Amino acid sequence: MTDIVDSATRSRMMSKIKGKNTKPEIMVRSALHQEGYRFRLHRKNLPGKPDIVLPKYRAAIFVNGCFWHGHGCSLFKWPKTREEFWKEKINANINRDQRNQAQLADLGWRVCIVWECSIRGKSSQTQSEKLVELFEWLKSEALFAEIYE
Repeated sequence: MTDIVDSATRSRMMSKIKGKNTKPEIMVRSALHQEGYRFRLHRKNLPGKPDIVLPKYRAAIFVNGCFWHGHGCSLFKWPKTREEFWKEKINANINRDQRNQAQLADLGWRVCIVWECSIRGKSSQTQSEKLVELFEWLKSEALFAEIYE
């Protein structure tokens, strides 16, 4: 199947996709702030530059987009065009994520992955339930958590 737009238009469209301050990330940050948690953003001195860092809890939170990080949920579908390119790119992202998580654990940091599917398109009650999972993880001793649909 061919693309419905020319390559210059597709390139322009793809360049507009943000890596920081996405809607799911802002929702998680807002909820944490409302609950009284204080955090830092995108700490460059930590592996993977976690989206949210809570130094008091030695916790790093990544808010991952299901497509870009290859999550096996209803939001993720392998592209039909340039299949080899996308498989290589997404698999490289998955491998890098795993390396960063292992490095953070070696440094004594706890890691939580909040997937886009747990936040996006859900009722406010469901979103609240998922955010409560995050708050409970922060209060626990667990080293790793993954929040998804």
